[in-house]
Amino acid sequence: MSRCELVALDVDGTLMSYDGIVSDEVREAVLAVRDSGRHVVLATGRSAHSAVPVARELGLTDGWLVASNGAVTVRLDPDVDDGHEIHKVVTFDAGPAIRAIAMELPDALFAVEALGTGFRVSGDFPDGELSGRLDVVPFDELAATPATRVVIRAPGASPDLFHELVERVGLHEVEYAVGWSAWLDLTPGGVSKASALEEIRQAVGVEPFATVAVGDGGNDVQMLRWAARGVAMGHATQHVRDSADEVTGTIEDDGAVAVLRSLLV
Repeated sequence: MSRCELVALDVDGTLMSYDGIVSDEVREAVLAVRDSGRHVVLATGRSAHSAVPVARELGLTDGWLVASNGAVTVRLDPDVDDGHEIHKVVTFDAGPAIRAIAMELPDALFAVEALGTGFRVSGDFPDGELSGRLDVVPFDELAATPATRVVIRAPGASPDLFHELVERVGLHEVEYAVGWSAWLDLTPGGVSKASALEEIRQAVGVEPFATVAVGDGGNDVQMLRWAARGVAMGHATQHVRDSADEVTGTIEDDGAVAVLRSLLV
C-alpha cells in the first residue's frame, strides 16, 4: 500500500513482546517507514510517562503519540524540555463507575492515572503491572479525582466476569477495554485511540484512505476500523481479528515487521 502516509502502531503485543522486548527487526522497520517520510504514531493504552520512553527506544523523537487509549495526545519534539509536551488531555468523572464496580467487587484494586508521573491507587497492585510513581490514597479521594484513565484490577477474577460486570452496572459514559487478565481500563466516553488518531490525521493533512493501523488488543478495535487498512496481529482474539481488514503474524513472529515493510514497496 504505497499510498500510506500515516501508520498507527500499538505497542504491547504489537511492537513490544509481553516481556518488554523490541526486536532489532521491529526497530529497523519502524525507522525505515519514518525515514520514508510517513507519519509513524504510537497509539497505546500506556500512560504518557511510560509511552514516551518506548518512542525513544524506537528512535522516534518527533511527531505524535497517543497515550492512555486516546485520552492523552503527546507531541514529540527534541527541542522542548524532556523531548515532549502534552498536547491534549481529556478527563472524566470516574467516581460513579469506580463506586459501582467496588460494590460488585469489594476486593478490586483501583488506579487513577496521575498525568506525567504514575498513578494514585487504592492499594498495592501486583509487581510490574503499573509504571511510574504509585501513591496510595483513600478510596473516596481516588473516586473524586478527574481521570484520563482508570485501571481496575481483580487478581482473582476472570475477563469474562469483567465483561458481565460492565454490562450489569451499565458503564455507558466511559469507554472500556478488558485486558488479557482481570484488568479493566476505563477512559472518557467517546474517547479512543481512533478518536485521537482522527484529530492527528486532520492536523497533519493526511487523507483517510492513506491510513494504516496495527494492533492486537480489544482497545485497538476502533483504531483498526478507523484505518483504511487495519491489520490485526495473529495472536489477537477472534473479535479483534474480525475487526481488521487483514491478519499478520504473531508477536513471536514479529508480525508487524511484514506490514511495515509492505508500506515501502
